[in-house]
Amino acid sequence: MTTDAIGTTVTDEAVNSLAGTADPRLRELLSGLIRHLHAFARETRLSQAEWERAIGFLTATGQKCTDTRQEFILLSDVLGLSMLVETINGDRAPGATESTVLGPFHMTESPVRELGADIDLVGGGEPCVVSGRIRSGDGTPLPGAVVDVWQADGNGFYDVQRPDVQPPGNGRGLFTADAEGRFWFRTCVPSPYPIPTDGPVGELLEATGRHPYRPAHIHFIATAQGHVPVTTHIFVAGSDYLGSDAVFAVKPSLVQDFDTTDDPSLAREFGVPNPFRHARFDLVLERS
Repeated sequence: MTTDAIGTTVTDEAVNSLAGTADPRLRELLSGLIRHLHAFARETRLSQAEWERAIGFLTATGQKCTDTRQEFILLSDVLGLSMLVETINGDRAPGATESTVLGPFHMTESPVRELGADIDLVGGGEPCVVSGRIRSGDGTPLPGAVVDVWQADGNGFYDVQRPDVQPPGNGRGLFTADAEGRFWFRTCVPSPYPIPTDGPVGELLEATGRHPYRPAHIHFIATAQGHVPVTTHIFVAGSDYLGSDAVFAVKPSLVQDFDTTDDPSLAREFGVPNPFRHARFDLVLERS
């Protein structure tokens, strides 16, 4: 192998080494990766020590991953890559619910729950009801559609983060819409919280002077036969950090009011104390 003064020969040789790759898409992806990585190294004049530090950082990121924590997704999130990939692939028909990032905590299978069930198993947060309808873009209700829900508790932690405090499945639920496409469940009002900072991603945020906080939100994945699934959030209107989400995931259409409701009959219907907070959020799916 030969190399010229700025390393372009080694770039060409590395790309050419992929000529026998049977999968054309894999060849395209790896060729682009090599070209961009090499261009980055040339542009920044990457030193040997910096390269070694980067390898160490990626190694530590992998070592931090467990069955219930995905540090690489967290890294992708804070670098804006997750949101960029979602945006590239997130074109929806007009009126369809916008998608956003999955996040690192969709790591366990949500328990199947009856409509109206309470997913807040530990209490302590402000009582809340979330209700809505799952429908197609033309307004047709989607009976039997499934919505997977997960959120942090009132203190800003997911069940997998504090298994000694929260029972498995706290803040999670898998609901099936009724004959009119409706869903509803009880929970607590979510609060802003920091993403985990006890690993390499936290060190990166500290080194770059960034805060780790996410605005208050609830995660959703909605699926229905004949329609494109959507992964999305609802964000609490007025929450701190809406303008500086650590993972860049806020979209204006996903910011919803969690109104205080003082209606005794409605409280009895939902089985919550009165008054309570109520968020209404329709999920509109695009036909596949």
